Amino acid sequence: QVQLVESGGGLVQAGGSLRLSCEASGRTFSYYGVGWFRQAPGKEREFVAAISWSGGSTDYAETVKGRFTISAENGKNTVSLQMNSLKPEDTAVYYCAASPWVGKVSAVWYNSWGQGTQVTVSS
Repeated sequence: QVQLVESGGGLVQAGGSLRLSCEASGRTFSYYGVGWFRQAPGKEREFVAAISWSGGSTDYAETVKGRFTISAENGKNTVSLQMNSLKPEDTAVYYCAASPWVGKVSAVWYNSWGQGTQVTVSS
């Protein structure tokens, strides 16, 4: 198993920016993809972005494309999510997850999850 710890959440005004980080430890060599998901109150968990550990391929949800950027620092076992032009509808708990596969946008392909970090965007 790989252990994941998210950080960087908080409260920000609409139009502002936040940077989330996900640090991995443990059997990181067994995992090839890292994804960010989010879950708002009363809603299902949804895909946000994904990247390979090598940083060679990325995927984004349409709702965040052009505003969010996912990046990987392989030597530090860290994946970051830069979130710009935040909107109130981005408010959610954001989760980092690891997968033995690359390029997966469904949560079912991810078998290691962090505890989540709250992002709140005020209008």
